[in-house]
Amino acid sequence: MTQSELAERLLTVIEHDILPLTERGVAAGNKVFGAAILRKSDLSLVVAETNNETENPLWHGEVHTLKRFYEQAEKPDTKDLIFLSTHEPCSMCLSAITWAGFDNFYYFFSHEDSRDAFAIPHDLKILKEVFKLEPGSYAKNNAFWRSAAISDLVATSEPQKQAALRQQDARIRARYQNLSDAYQSGKDDNAIPLN
Repeated sequence: MTQSELAERLLTVIEHDILPLTERGVAAGNKVFGAAILRKSDLSLVVAETNNETENPLWHGEVHTLKRFYEQAEKPDTKDLIFLSTHEPCSMCLSAITWAGFDNFYYFFSHEDSRDAFAIPHDLKILKEVFKLEPGSYAKNNAFWRSAAISDLVATSEPQKQAALRQQDARIRARYQNLSDAYQSGKDDNAIPLN
């Protein structure tokens, strides 16, 4: 599989599988974060989910996805799977991905995007206050997993594929901006601790 094929599939799962769930989640007062799990062999979708913090503040998009994955009757080995996160995972979600045995994850928006574009600065603040890490300074490749930004996949894709991937990226960003605006306008009405 090429870089562009992987990038296109990850973007398509965000756009067609995660985003519709997130639209419903935001309408219910949840944050904009979501995730999915795909098979490495054929990039087929195993499960997609979104943030459900209004039910439980621990149900971040990634953790809620893992919960749904482990509720399934058939669970492929996590070493055979790709973990996809719409936003760079927070420290809790990084730990959950690690404890679940994934050897990888890909993300669309960075921690800085969560802080700056979505006005949700908690990931970077927790990394700084609890772990004394500067933004972006955790080990993105380590003994447990390797991580990669989808934007890096797009940037290193075959040149003839980049324009279409950038258009898909822009469509996704626009939809998330609308969701962020909706979440921010109603977040005072929910009981999420770090809203």
